[in-house]
Amino acid sequence: ADSGSAPGAAGPGPAAPEAASALSPAGVRAALGARLPAYLVPNSVVVLDALPLTPNGKLDRRALPAPDRRPDLGGGYVAPRTDAEELVAEVWAEVLGLDRVGALDDFFDLGGHSLLATRVLARIRAAADLVVPLRTLFVHRTAEAFALAVEELLLAEIEALTDEDAGRLLAAESAPQRNGTTTA
Repeated sequence: ADSGSAPGAAGPGPAAPEAASALSPAGVRAALGARLPAYLVPNSVVVLDALPLTPNGKLDRRALPAPDRRPDLGGGYVAPRTDAEELVAEVWAEVLGLDRVGALDDFFDLGGHSLLATRVLARIRAAADLVVPLRTLFVHRTAEAFALAVEELLLAEIEALTDEDAGRLLAAESAPQRNGTTTA
């Protein structure tokens, strides 16, 4: 540490408050993304003029602001445009604890990770009766791309059905419901 540091200044932060105000969370993430593998880039970045310190000169973690629930991804929100995108966005929002997810949002940029990805796949399986490989979410990271991949998997599964299996599925769909109501 520099012995000439001003009291209240901490760590290797910006040299002047003007430098901190010129930074944006999206800019910091982009700069880190250019130098680090994607899994090392933080999901959320909060730019501060100075780090809060305890009276002993150590970082006061309790005084740090909480990151936004929906990170600033640097782009505008694009609403889901298809039923599949709506399903994916709804599942992602639920799993990630967000109010909304856009069609062009990246699952991992929103705070997703491998454990949450398995929750997403379990919910997709329950909703669409479709097993989606984990790798699919790592390759198709946006809601739009993932929804398209899920649709392609579903179409491939439908095309692989025999005529007999397809007939059974159609018969099950048109059969009266067991909850006391019938389809009209």
